[in-house]
Amino acid sequence: MVSQAQILQWVQIFASEIEQNKEYLTQLDAAIGDADHGINMDRGFKKVMSQLPTLANQDIGSILKTVSMTLISSIGGASGPLYGTLFLKASTVTTGKQELTTQELFQLLQAGLDGVLQRGKAQLEDKTMVDVLSPAVAAFKQAVEEGKDTLTAMQQAVAVAEQALENTKPMLAKKGRASYLGERSIGHQDPGATSCYLMLRSLLETIAGDR
Repeated sequence: MVSQAQILQWVQIFASEIEQNKEYLTQLDAAIGDADHGINMDRGFKKVMSQLPTLANQDIGSILKTVSMTLISSIGGASGPLYGTLFLKASTVTTGKQELTTQELFQLLQAGLDGVLQRGKAQLEDKTMVDVLSPAVAAFKQAVEEGKDTLTAMQQAVAVAEQALENTKPMLAKKGRASYLGERSIGHQDPGATSCYLMLRSLLETIAGDR
């Protein structure tokens, strides 16, 4: 089971990861984008952190919805709508819940992925966050079908996400700002895929109790 307190902790750890990797994400984005991914994400998650005290007694759906609305209103560029939609869709399948089974955590991740796909219209190998999120969710699903526990399923998802992130480097960008560069986008790791990996790793750390 993943508790409401762990969902709050996940958001905190992700916010902290974004803050620690702000410069790195911005450097990645400088190579193929607007050089603002780290700055924008950090701004959004600092706003989220300021909202967290009001969420202590809320259900998981309400927590994720507040995260969504805060990100949409405070992050510019493509990241705000994409991450905002991810958390919004995740909130719809967790409404009223105080804890999540492994199956329900899969539903949260799948709903988030579906939201990103609908909003961004990206496909696999377009060199976006979908290239990390999609294979990670598929790995989680497979683990669930094999009867694995939440921690094992999440470990498998993050292992797949780590390799998937590396796999974005040789891809040609077909979406967003990076797509304007054409062939010059090849050889660079995608910043959105990188922050998505940090999000998944933060969830694993929460479930594993690493912090």
